[in-house]
Amino acid sequence: MNVQRSFSSEQTGALYLVATPIGNLDDMTVRCLETLRSVDVIACEDTRQTRKLLNHFQIDKRTVSYHEHNKEASGNGLLQWLAEGKRIALVSDAGLPAISDPGAELARDAAAAGFPVIPVPGANAALTALIASGLPTDRFVFCGFLDRENKERREELERLKKYPETLIFYEAPHRIDKTLAAIREAWGNRRAVLARELTKRYEEFVRGTLDELIEWLREGEVRGEFCLIVEGYTGPLDEEEAAPWWQELSVAEHVDRYCGQGMGKKEAIRQAADDRGVSRRDVYNEYHRE
Repeated sequence: MNVQRSFSSEQTGALYLVATPIGNLDDMTVRCLETLRSVDVIACEDTRQTRKLLNHFQIDKRTVSYHEHNKEASGNGLLQWLAEGKRIALVSDAGLPAISDPGAELARDAAAAGFPVIPVPGANAALTALIASGLPTDRFVFCGFLDRENKERREELERLKKYPETLIFYEAPHRIDKTLAAIREAWGNRRAVLARELTKRYEEFVRGTLDELIEWLREGEVRGEFCLIVEGYTGPLDEEEAAPWWQELSVAEHVDRYCGQGMGKKEAIRQAADDRGVSRRDVYNEYHRE
């Protein structure tokens, strides 16, 4: 068991997960600023982006790069610095580090190695969008970015389809239309909210159904990173829904059940294939084999 207790920062290295503003620089907390001023080095998703923030608050501190493409080599170096007693702040370009970025892996490895991992909270896009969405906030699931590949995206949406919780996604402007279309196809026309430019001058919330949001995207200029909040599943969750009536039947029994209800054999085969999500040829061949 790894139990983290209070410690003296003078005696050990420590990793600080420091939130940064998601748009409005006034959302930078006093504690976040004090932490960035006090550490030995700041690990950044993009050193250029972080340098702008540091310059704004007149913080002169060494920065190093830590991102998806160098996380293995850079992570090993950061762990070595922790072992030498250095205090390291980890930041993302915006919001909380370790949310949909490789900072989670560094936090995991640092904790596993016994170093203190200290959260320094602040702005977060997902929760900021959720609380203003108008959709239920009592239970929610953060899904991050959906897979770009069609097959993997369909499988993930099928897995999430009957979650009753409000669902939160991140998406880039050049993919938001495909993501909305994929969710609409998989889940039907649920209520949803698009949030963009959060905390900035042109902050915008678009509320409606998925169909209405898709239409809005067609008519407007798509700019800025998006948070997408989607209503959870509200349909039935009874036993019949969980276990189809035909589940225990063989293919032949399935077809014969429809025939017994007055369907012709061809129509019964077609309906059984639709039920099972397979081709009619497969059902036809299996039926005559049995």
